[in-house]
Amino acid sequence: MDFVEVGCADNLEMSYISNLSGGYISKNEQIFSQIELNDLNRFILEKSVHGTPIFKLGSGKNKIMILSGVHGNELPSQIANIQLLNELINKEIKNTLFFIPFAAPKATMMNSRFFNSRDLNRAAHINDSLSSVIVQRIIDLGINFVGDFHSTAFNSNPGAEAVFSTKSPTPESFLIANYIARDVDCKLISIDYAGEKYNGAVEDVCNLKGIPAITGEVLSPFSSVGEGSVERSLLQMKSFLSYFGI
Repeated sequence: MDFVEVGCADNLEMSYISNLSGGYISKNEQIFSQIELNDLNRFILEKSVHGTPIFKLGSGKNKIMILSGVHGNELPSQIANIQLLNELINKEIKNTLFFIPFAAPKATMMNSRFFNSRDLNRAAHINDSLSSVIVQRIIDLGINFVGDFHSTAFNSNPGAEAVFSTKSPTPESFLIANYIARDVDCKLISIDYAGEKYNGAVEDVCNLKGIPAITGEVLSPFSSVGEGSVERSLLQMKSFLSYFGI
């Protein structure tokens, strides 16, 4: 689907990844209460009812994606993604940025880790899964770098604020993650080869396809918004963009 201009904001265009994944974000009170209801955010929430919207900002050489909501019950990064888009909307961007605030709006609506009973971060290698559709759109758009942002609970994996990366076949994944970890003071987790530990993760599949990608994790209880977690996720996203001079 082609990108079309967004009437409520200059220099912003949108398209859909899928028309089969829509949901009412407003039904998830944990996340909805954290979203400022300005014109842009109302527009994003409205479009999310009909599928997975993707937004394009700027028109520079580097194409960079900020992705969140691959797990619908990991809320801080989804809020931070919208906040980042709001902050950048009136800035002069010398790169092309793509934003997917809600990878699976239906899963976010239900505050569920799963979309249609599937863990999307273990399914990006499975044809026709929603996460594989996202990866294919990344390829089709010629996106150069991907930041996939999540949250983790204390008793889960990794259970600490961290940035995941791989050293091969895309060594720049490690360089980006190392930059973020040093910049925001969080744990660096590096896998020697993409896919050898987390088969089907969006980050790993992107790296295997030659697109450097990282996964950012901040601490927050699942299905809730932990204190300071949105701010930390936003900091990770900004550090990710800072690596590219944004």
